[in-house]
Amino acid sequence: MGTTVVKLTTQKLKDAALYYKPYTTPRKIPYAAFFAKKDGITITAYNSGKVMFQGDNEEKEASLWQNGQVDKPKHTASLPADFAQKSIIGSDEVGNGSYFGPLVVCAVYADKTHLKPLKQLGVKDSKMLSDTQILTLAPKIKELVPYQKLVVTPQKYNQIQPKYNAVHMKVVLHNQCIQLLLQKISPKVPEAILIDQFAKETTYRKYLKTEENPVTQNLYFITKGEQYHLAVAAASIICRAEFLDSLKQQSQEVGIELPSGAGSKSDKQAAKVIKKGGVELLAHHAKLHFKNTEKAKKMVQN
Repeated sequence: MGTTVVKLTTQKLKDAALYYKPYTTPRKIPYAAFFAKKDGITITAYNSGKVMFQGDNEEKEASLWQNGQVDKPKHTASLPADFAQKSIIGSDEVGNGSYFGPLVVCAVYADKTHLKPLKQLGVKDSKMLSDTQILTLAPKIKELVPYQKLVVTPQKYNQIQPKYNAVHMKVVLHNQCIQLLLQKISPKVPEAILIDQFAKETTYRKYLKTEENPVTQNLYFITKGEQYHLAVAAASIICRAEFLDSLKQQSQEVGIELPSGAGSKSDKQAAKVIKKGGVELLAHHAKLHFKNTEKAKKMVQN
C-alpha cells in the first residue's frame, strides 16, 4: 500500500470535498476536512489543504488533482433571491457512509407557514444536534410538515448494490421520495425542490433518465443544503432519527452493538457477527461491499 500527498488550494479543497462526497465516511480525525474511501483508496483531506491518498495505485487518484484532470463539480446557478423564505421540497439522505444500518432518504415539504414553527422547534443542521435532540425533534417535525421517507435495509441494499452504484442508488431514492411527496401534497406545487448535493447535476440527471417517473423541473442542487432551507434540515433530522432507531433495533436483534460509521470498531463488531451466524447473518445488518467485510473475515480467520 502506497501513500501520496498533494497540496490543494482552498478552492480545490472545496472541489475535492464535493467530488468525494458520495464516498465520505464519518471519522473523527484532528484538523481533517473530510475522510473518504473510493475504489480501495482512502482519502484524508486536511484543512491546511494537504490531501493524503493511501492504497494500491493511489498515485493515479492523486494525479487527477495534481494534473487538474478532475471534472470540476459545480453547483447549479445560485439559488433565487429569498430562497430560504420560499415554499419548497427539500431532500437529504443518511447512512450511505455507514457500514451497519440502512440507507435512509427523506423529502420534506415546508411551505411559508411552516418555516417559523420549524425554527421555533430548533430545526437546524443535524450535524449540530446530538442524537438525543434528533430523536426528540423528528416526531415533532413529522406532525408539522408533509414528508416522505424511504428506508433501504442492509439486506435490500446488498441485493440491489451490484446493479446500482452509490450515486445511482441515491438518485433513484431521492427521485422516488420527491415524486411520492408531490403526490401527497397535490394540488399544492412547491416553488422549488432543493436536493442536498451528493453528485454533479449532470450525473444526477443522467441517472434520472432511467426512471419511469422522473422529477425534472425546478430542481436545485447545493452542498450543505440544510443551511439554505429548513426543509432540507428537517429532512436530514428525520433521516438521522430513522437511521439511529434502525441501528438500535438491529443491535438488539443480533445481540451485538452495531456502531455507525465504517471505522475499526465496525470491523471488530462485524467479526463478532460472523462468528455468531456467518456472513449470512452479517448480510442482514451490514453493507457487504464495504472493505470492512474482508477485514472482519480476516479477523475471524486469525
